[in-house]
Amino acid sequence: MSRLLTFGLLSLLLCPLLHVHAQVGYTQLQPTDSGYGPLDKTTPSIPPDQIIQKFAAKESEFRRAMDQYTYTRNVKIETISDGGATDGAYQQVTDISYDGKGAKLEHVTFAPANSLERIIMTPADMSDIEHRLPFVLTTEDLPLYNINYVGRQKVDDVDTYVFDVGPKKIEKGQRYILGRIWVDQRDLQIVVVSAKNVPDDLRPGHEDLSLPFTTYREQVDGQYWFPVYSKADGVLHFGGSKGYVAEDVHVRSIVKYSNYKKFGSSIKITFEGQDITSNTQQPPAGKAPAGQPQSQPASQTPPAPHP
Repeated sequence: MSRLLTFGLLSLLLCPLLHVHAQVGYTQLQPTDSGYGPLDKTTPSIPPDQIIQKFAAKESEFRRAMDQYTYTRNVKIETISDGGATDGAYQQVTDISYDGKGAKLEHVTFAPANSLERIIMTPADMSDIEHRLPFVLTTEDLPLYNINYVGRQKVDDVDTYVFDVGPKKIEKGQRYILGRIWVDQRDLQIVVVSAKNVPDDLRPGHEDLSLPFTTYREQVDGQYWFPVYSKADGVLHFGGSKGYVAEDVHVRSIVKYSNYKKFGSSIKITFEGQDITSNTQQPPAGKAPAGQPQSQPASQTPPAPHP
């Protein structure tokens, strides 16, 4: 997110090549959710490299399957005053669907007047919302990232493998994920992402900053873990420069994904040589990641706890 010039002109929306470990322009406020058990750092029975290859292959299948579902995305960004009141808001509710040729269509169904005054939504913000908050780490993405095994952890009723993920290098004009993912041990799909989109633009007068976020997934149709809820809450630190005054802006972001419905398709989904297109086996009751809010993207979706 960027901000307005003090005399009303929009700042330039540029993202230069920056090192991942450059100084940060934010302070994270959202607390760690309950429901995360102790981290078991012992060596797993399956080599971590094999686990990575397996879950990335399953994520590739999920990405293709995801393109066969329609859904609703509800984005709400708020700025918070020192007294804790909302002093600006942006909201947009969009139905995602497809035309007869499979091309994605976006239809905005609700968009009240944007009252944000201390920040502006940039193209990088919109791209992050569409592509990186619902993070999918596929086989095709593996060459871009360093992926380090952290351990095993129980997240509510879900047994997970935990990995730290970060870009191997930053290419100009590209955005990446830097953070941690939790992968369901049985389904080999990501169930929680706690990360940040990088790089930020930290140049004085041209800051384009983003907050760390947490995205939760939930099973849909008993097969795939779809993103249902993403949140971020923190303070963006804008430095002073010509035409600007230094300012800290408390920002809260909530993105909800709902109403997942299978779109008619003849695509066959396979995993490790088996056809899983029609697999409707139900997960155990209560199988959902920690902190995930109650949602009903499908009639067979198991209940999930609130954050």
